[in-house]
Amino acid sequence: MNERFAEKMSDAQVVKDTRLLGDFSVIYCRGNHPDADRVPLTSDGASLGVYGRKLPIVCEECARLLRYAEKRRAFCPKDPKPFCSYCDTHCYSSEMREFMREVMRYAGPRSITRGHAIDSVRHLVEGRRARREAEARASSDQ
Repeated sequence: MNERFAEKMSDAQVVKDTRLLGDFSVIYCRGNHPDADRVPLTSDGASLGVYGRKLPIVCEECARLLRYAEKRRAFCPKDPKPFCSYCDTHCYSSEMREFMREVMRYAGPRSITRGHAIDSVRHLVEGRRARREAEARASSDQ
């Protein structure tokens, strides 16, 4: 782990986003990998205490996604970070982007009943705003 990563992971918004990804990964993993061996996540973010005392308990495939997502979130070149789906710079590889979409589609609706109801409403409002802004940018570029 390098100093730059540790510095970026100290940002409150990065921590919040990373924790949310951890929670979503747990929901997805439990629902889609029921027979997989799950262990507490070991990652650079986990070693920095980003997840608090409750580490995500996921299978190796979901742990790989989380480790990848930690790095991508920490080093996002945009400030403020936009919704990845509306961003003009795609940081994720196509394979990981598709996997993350799958995780979000599965875990998003289920997260409402697992302690993320306020986050879900906020996400819907911000998502609509991001969509309008992306459409406005696209129409002004033409």
